[in-house]
Amino acid sequence: MHGPNIASVDVEDFFHVEAFAGVIDRAQWADYTPRVEANTRRLLDLFDETGVRGTFFVLGWVAERFPGLVREIAARGHEPACHSYWHRLIYTLTPEEFREDTLRAKRVIEDACGQQVTGYRAPSFSVTRRCLWALEILAESGFRYDSSVFPVTHDVYGVPDAPRHPFIVSTASGPILEYPLTTFRVPWNGASTGPNLPVAGGGYLRLLPAWYTRWGVHRAWDEGLPIISYVHPWEVDPEQPRVPAPFKSRLRHYTNLNRTASRLRELYALGDFGPFSGSSLATHAASYDFLAAPA
Repeated sequence: MHGPNIASVDVEDFFHVEAFAGVIDRAQWADYTPRVEANTRRLLDLFDETGVRGTFFVLGWVAERFPGLVREIAARGHEPACHSYWHRLIYTLTPEEFREDTLRAKRVIEDACGQQVTGYRAPSFSVTRRCLWALEILAESGFRYDSSVFPVTHDVYGVPDAPRHPFIVSTASGPILEYPLTTFRVPWNGASTGPNLPVAGGGYLRLLPAWYTRWGVHRAWDEGLPIISYVHPWEVDPEQPRVPAPFKSRLRHYTNLNRTASRLRELYALGDFGPFSGSSLATHAASYDFLAAPA
């Protein structure tokens, strides 16, 4: 079995997603009937079924309202981590706004689970070249690792020239370990390598064919890369309400929700998956001057 690989969950509700931010104001979140508890438990049951332990990046807004869910995540053998409080794109915030949001979320998650939270994932992977200062604030705030950098080109996120393997970033507040999301490469236009292609998480797991995931996973392993998978609780909820969002947002959000659970089972059957905390991946991470200005 290939490993170690990472299983992660971004614990948020359907009305929190960036795809709906243009039609659902944060002031309206309390008007919606939460579905995050039941959907997260579906994933917890699936993890039990497959023998997988993982890292659950919990939105602070969720942790404050459902502390019992955070306790249950920890009690069932998983690592609670931080997914911000308000699910705002980091590059739309000032450093002080980011610090305030992050510390608030970290505090409510730690209060709920009774243990230190050392991992962070930005909403919509929004650690980009525009806001690399966030990594220093995370180190300053007591985080040991981040998993927010996606080495792809995308309309919302992405640092396409970032390292594709786990790496250590030195900041003025100390080092922080970065776990970039999984990509793979195929030959392109006669060149030996092509663009970075995303695989094994979220919409890429749901929307793209199962053969693509298997192909991409094995290509990544052939390159010596771990699989860092991710999923959201709303992705295992085909019955969730439909939001009148733009077509592209609805396409990304609602397609193949009924297939997510089976796709996860297929993915987890390919290798060994566990949480970030305690993973041996950290021992192989090299230092990289990520904060230097890009060439």
